[in-house]
Amino acid sequence: MASSFTSSISMHARVSATTTRFSLQIPALIFNNGKTNLSFSLQRSMPARLVVSCAAKQETVEKVSEIVRKQLSLSEDQKVTAATKFTELGADSLDTVEIVMGLEEEFEITMAEERAKEITTVQQAAELIEELVQEKTA
Repeated sequence: MASSFTSSISMHARVSATTTRFSLQIPALIFNNGKTNLSFSLQRSMPARLVVSCAAKQETVEKVSEIVRKQLSLSEDQKVTAATKFTELGADSLDTVEIVMGLEEEFEITMAEERAKEITTVQQAAELIEELVQEKTA
């Protein structure tokens, strides 16, 4: 028999008389037969800067990298990683539009112009693609 619940974690950070607050909900499935353990570990000290990242699947990042490489006619030895910015590869605004068109065709999605303009890295493109694909299948 399994029980399902959602836990909520709230964190507060005090910075120069302002308070930043965010909440993270984590769905969990607990089995009564003892085969699954769930444990959380919270640390009291927090870094001065907190970065939250929702990494896209590696296969999506790789596909985006391939499309970027193709659209910009990059050589195989030129490194394209998730953190690579299109401008670092010499892309201008027209190149970026062509990259977006290539991504839309490959993943069979449509990106709103406002959202497409926000994409500056391979990782951002991969995350947006996964979001749009998930919305499409929902």
